[in-house]
Amino acid sequence: MSVHDLPLVNATLNGLATILLLIGYTLIRQRKINAHHRVMWTAFGVSCAFLVCYLVYHYNVGSVRFDKPGTVRTIYLCILATHTVLAAAVPFLAIITLRRAVAGKFARHRAIARWTFPIWLYVSLTGVVVYVLLYQVRPRL
Repeated sequence: MSVHDLPLVNATLNGLATILLLIGYTLIRQRKINAHHRVMWTAFGVSCAFLVCYLVYHYNVGSVRFDKPGTVRTIYLCILATHTVLAAAVPFLAIITLRRAVAGKFARHRAIARWTFPIWLYVSLTGVVVYVLLYQVRPRL
């Protein structure tokens, strides 16, 4: 595996995190607390693996310029801007949310999870979209 394979790995990890977050949400709505616990810790681990791969990739490759013109560029930059700002918050929100659950502070856990879940879900999902736009969409000639 080369460092140039990491964008696909990152998109895969983001996609997996998205699926795990949705499963975790479904499980807690069904009051399957132990299963929810396991799935959310797995989502956290997947997101940590993503972060490591992301940092390794950008340490080695640097910034990747989006070179497609027109409307797709505007869409990409809007998605990237919101994704980047919210992504900076996810590790802190996720750690606080998980710590409150582990400490048994479930009312406080639920209060912050109402914010953490949609932000983390948006960041994971838009991570896949950013990958597709940056590496898979080809400009028309």
